[in-house]
Amino acid sequence: MEYTLALPMLPADHLVPLARAAEAAGFTAAAVPDSVFYPRDVSAGYPYSADGERFWAPETPFVDPFVAIPAMAAVTERLGFLTNVLKLGIREPLIVAKTVSSIAAMFDGRLSLGVGLSWIPEEFEWLGKEKRTRGARTDEAIEIIRAVGTGEWVEYDGAHHQFGPLMVRPVGATPVPVLVGGLSEPGLRRAARLGDGWISVANTLDEVRAVVPRLEELRVEYGRDTEPFRIAALCTDVFDLGGFAMMADVGVTEAMVCPWYYRQGDVGSLDHQLESVDWFGAEVIRG
Repeated sequence: MEYTLALPMLPADHLVPLARAAEAAGFTAAAVPDSVFYPRDVSAGYPYSADGERFWAPETPFVDPFVAIPAMAAVTERLGFLTNVLKLGIREPLIVAKTVSSIAAMFDGRLSLGVGLSWIPEEFEWLGKEKRTRGARTDEAIEIIRAVGTGEWVEYDGAHHQFGPLMVRPVGATPVPVLVGGLSEPGLRRAARLGDGWISVANTLDEVRAVVPRLEELRVEYGRDTEPFRIAALCTDVFDLGGFAMMADVGVTEAMVCPWYYRQGDVGSLDHQLESVDWFGAEVIRG
């Protein structure tokens, strides 16, 4: 199992030093979250908390992943990067495809896309996208990003996106993997049918344990069970080698971790974060 350093809601000036530290410690990748804006009032509950409330404050920093990733890639040599997750349902897929292709061309083989739908009605409304069709539009967006990433002439005639023959250059030599998030049946089907893997939010080990067999069933159903498939998970109840071994036994291929939460210290301090990354590399990755 490989290890990805999760970089959730961190100040902008922490990202580059942590990327350097992650590479030195032996991490395979770093994962960057996505949030376009914080609506003061939302008309839906947050789906991943018991009370439906957001657990982050309005001023919480979210550096745009397509800004953060090239900045970190430029100061490292082998570290991979993962969006966790990009809210694809609120974005224009051709613009995303152009950005992804450019990053892939500059840092070939180092970018993976974790994608999701978004849950905030105001994001859809204020960005001019229809929430009701977000699943179908995300399916099409994944297909468009893949097609554009070939660097060849492509056209598309879907229910929600249409365009005539076009070409985007430059592109990377290596296709950009797409990992699909979501615990719902439609999300799991999307991952099995269109994805190169599945990516969790902050879930328990038991939640991940329940998902993996269903993904395997669906991949058989879609005739994709012989293809490589990644399982990237951040388990909120795993903190040590024994827990990581159980994740691997479940079928997780990439454990996403925030090591500064595993040790005593100020979790918001860059020094503590850097020391924790070094510690995790020594004790877990290389230990």
